[in-house]
Amino acid sequence: MNETPNLRILPSADDAVKAEAAAALYRYNVAATGVDDRLPIGAVLYDGSGRALGGLWGRTELGLLFLDMFFVPAHLRGRSYGARLLATVEEAARRRGCRGAVVETSSFQAPGFYIRHGYNEFGRIPFAVEGQARIFFRKQLA
Repeated sequence: MNETPNLRILPSADDAVKAEAAAALYRYNVAATGVDDRLPIGAVLYDGSGRALGGLWGRTELGLLFLDMFFVPAHLRGRSYGARLLATVEEAARRRGCRGAVVETSSFQAPGFYIRHGYNEFGRIPFAVEGQARIFFRKQLA
């Protein structure tokens, strides 16, 4: 094994270093697949004055929609805003050629919401809070 001298591994959460590594990994993925299609996607819920109250954000890549963050304020939940945000993003992803969607959520968040909207659980990992877990869902879009 060939080792380069003076290399060190240190704990770090440096966003700039992470962004540089992410760009290098994406270049590698494009070289391996020949597909360069990663794009951000989202939909935002605004009040009458134009203030953003919440929304749904993610990305599309390699024919998949990845949902990263979804927030609707508590006082607006149960009034179909979440369903409308999800439908807006899913339709935009379909127009981009996405055939599937993936999301991870916590058991104390809204797994029932995803189930009601056609998502199926494909994995669950308990975490440090007793009785709670990260849940992974997928849905066919096309």
